[in-house]
Amino acid sequence: MAERSFAKEVQDLRIGAGQEFRGEGILAITKALLECGVGYVGGYQGAPVSHLIDVLSDAEDILDELGVHFEANASESAAAAMLAASVNYPIRGAVTFKGPVGANVAADALANLSSGGVMGGAMVILGEDYGEGSSIMQERTHAFATKSQLWLLDPRPNLPSIVRTVQNGFELSESSNTPVILQVRIRACHVYGTFVAGDNQRPPLTVREALEDPQRRTERITLPPFTYQHEIEKVADRKPAAVRFIEDQQLNEHFGGEGEVGIILQGGMYNGVIRALQRLDLADAYGKSEIPLYVLNVTYPLVDTEVLEFCSGKRAVLVVEEGQPAYIEEAIGALLYRHRGSSTLVGKGTLPMAGEYTGTVLMDGVTRFLREHGNGLLPEAHRSINGHAEDSDDEGLSSAVPIRPPGFCTGCPERPIFAATKLVEERLGPHHIAGDIGCHLFSILPPFEIGSTTMGYGLGPASAAALSAKGARRSISFIGDGGLWHNGLTSSIGNAVYNESDNVIVVVDNFYSAATGGQDVLSSRADRASKSTHHSIADAIRGLGVRWVKEVDRTYDVKRLKNLLTDALTTEEKGPKVIIASSECMLNKQRRERPQRNSAIKDGKRVVVPRFGVDEDVCTGDHACMRLSGCPSLSVKTLDDPLRDDPVASVDESCVGCGNCGEVADAAVLCPSFHRVDVVHNPGPRDRFLSRVSDVFIRALQQWRDRRRLVFEERG
Repeated sequence: MAERSFAKEVQDLRIGAGQEFRGEGILAITKALLECGVGYVGGYQGAPVSHLIDVLSDAEDILDELGVHFEANASESAAAAMLAASVNYPIRGAVTFKGPVGANVAADALANLSSGGVMGGAMVILGEDYGEGSSIMQERTHAFATKSQLWLLDPRPNLPSIVRTVQNGFELSESSNTPVILQVRIRACHVYGTFVAGDNQRPPLTVREALEDPQRRTERITLPPFTYQHEIEKVADRKPAAVRFIEDQQLNEHFGGEGEVGIILQGGMYNGVIRALQRLDLADAYGKSEIPLYVLNVTYPLVDTEVLEFCSGKRAVLVVEEGQPAYIEEAIGALLYRHRGSSTLVGKGTLPMAGEYTGTVLMDGVTRFLREHGNGLLPEAHRSINGHAEDSDDEGLSSAVPIRPPGFCTGCPERPIFAATKLVEERLGPHHIAGDIGCHLFSILPPFEIGSTTMGYGLGPASAAALSAKGARRSISFIGDGGLWHNGLTSSIGNAVYNESDNVIVVVDNFYSAATGGQDVLSSRADRASKSTHHSIADAIRGLGVRWVKEVDRTYDVKRLKNLLTDALTTEEKGPKVIIASSECMLNKQRRERPQRNSAIKDGKRVVVPRFGVDEDVCTGDHACMRLSGCPSLSVKTLDDPLRDDPVASVDESCVGCGNCGEVADAAVLCPSFHRVDVVHNPGPRDRFLSRVSDVFIRALQQWRDRRRLVFEERG
C-alpha cells in the first residue's frame, strides 16, 4: 500500500492542448513525459521522488493506452540499466530515483550507458536531497555527471520551467547522443502551480514494435576497442554538440538588465534568490530584478561563451551553488583565469560551504555580497543589519527547544524487536550490532541505542562481515524487506552463506518498502494486477543455502523474539542464523484501516477498538516500560496525591492499541499495571447486557474491598 494514492489526480494527465494543468511538480513531470512521447519509464522509490513512482503506478492505465511500458524496478541499478533500450532504438526512456545514493547504486549501469551513448533520448529524473531534513549523507550528484559526461539539468522550481526542461532534456540527449540527468529538489517535486498543457504523444516507436525488429550496433557496446573511441567521442563530438544545443535553444536564462555586479545561480535556487532580492527591495513580486541574474537550467556542461559574456564588465559576481564541493564556482573561476577575466568571483564563504540553502541562508548571503560589492545598490535600510531580522530569536530557540531526532511511529512493529534485543543483551552481554537503511535505523537513538554502523541499503549483514570470527561472540545485523529485495539477498545473505558466517541476521519484514512510502515488494501481501507478490522471504533465503531460518509472524510477541534471539546467539549450529520478524507497518495499516473504521462507525456498525492504559494505583513510577519501549503514546503524569511524589506512566490518545507496552512489560517482568480496554462503538443488545452485568460485578467487588479496608478515623 503506497503512502498516498494519486488515482484521482492522474486523471488530469489525459487533458489536451490548450487546457490548464494544475497540480504538483511530480504530476507535471509525468505529464511532460507523456507529451514528449516517452516510450518507457521506470525507477526506484526514494525521497523526494518516491511519489513519482506512486503517480506512475496509479497512471498505468493511461500509460498502457499510449503504449508506454512501465516498471517499478528492483533497485536503482536495475532502473538505470533499463535505459539500455535507448541505445539501439530511437525510443525515449526515463527512470527516476533518489540521489546521490541512487546514483551510487546505479553507477555501473550509468557509466556503461554514457560510454556507448544513446540514440533515443534517455533521462534520469534524480531527487536531490540536502539539509537537516535529509535522510542520507550530504553529497551531490554533480561529480557523477562530470565524471561520466551526463548532462545535468536543474530547472527553476515552477511548473512551466519544469515541463519545458523535460522537453528540452530529451532533445538535448538526442542531439548529443548522451543521457541527461534532470535534478529536482523537494521544492520542485512538491511545488504547486499551473501550465498550459499539450497533447499526449504516443511514442513513434513503442517497445512492442522494437521487439518485432531487433537492432544492434556493435560499436555502441562498451567493449574494447570501442570504449576508447567512446571517450574520444565524448570530448570531440558529444560535448560540443551539447554546448551548441544549450546555446542555440537558450536553455539557460537571463533576468535583470546590466549592472556592475551579478548573480550566477543554479536554476533550482531561483525562487530563493529572487525572494531574497524582493525582501531587499531589489526585485518586484513578478520577479523583475535590478540585479542581473544568469540562471543555469543546465549546470553541466557550462557554456563558456555565456559565462564570459555575463561576467564581462562586472566588478563582482556571486555564484549561488547549493552543497559542496563548489564544482560550478571552481569551473567558472578556472574559466575566468584562463580568459583573464577581471570580475571578482564570490561564492562559498559568503554563502555556506555545505547544507541546504534556505530562505534565511540566501537572504544573509545575498545581503553580505551586496554590502561588500554592491557599491550602494543595497538600500539604506538593509546595510547595517543581517539578512534576517535583528530581533530574531533563532539562537534563543536553539538553546531552549530540544533537538527532535527521528523515531519510530506509535505502534511501530519494529519497536518490540529492539526491546527484545535489549533484553537479550541484558542476559548475554553486549554484541556488535550492524544497522541498515530503513526505519530500523532509528534503533541507534534512545531508548534503544542499538547499532554501530550503516553502510548502505541492503548492506547491514555485509557490514558485519569482517566482525566474524569462529568461536567468538556472534554479531547481530538487521536488514529490512525492502533492502533484502534491493540487493541484500546476494550482497548480504549470499555473502554470509558463501563465507560461512556464524553471525545472526534479523530480517525486518513490514510487508512493503515502508520507509520510502509503502511501495510493494516481492514479499508484499497485497494483490497487484500487474505485479507478482506473495513471494516468501524464508524460501528465498533457504534457497541461497541458509539452514537455520526461523520466522515470527507477529513482532509484538516480545517473549518469542527474545527466545529466538537467545537461541540464535547460543546454538551450536554453524553458518548464518536468520530470523524473519514480520508485522505490517502500523503507519500504513492505520492509513488503510482508520478511514474504514470511521466509515463503519458513521454507518452505525458495531466496531471494537482496543486501547491500552496504566493502572495508576499499581504503577510504581520507575518508567522501565518507557526505557524498553519509547512509544510516543507513553508519557508521564503527576497524581493529585500527596503521598505519590513520582509521576506515573500514562497512555495518551495517540495509542493505536498495538499492545507493545504491555508485551514489553510482561517480557521484562516489569509490572502488571498495563491493561487493555475494548471500546465498543454502536454496541448491540448483547454488548449492553454484558456491560450491565460487568458493572454489577465490579461494584460488588469494590464494596467487598471497601468493607475490608483498614480506615483510621479522625477524632475531634
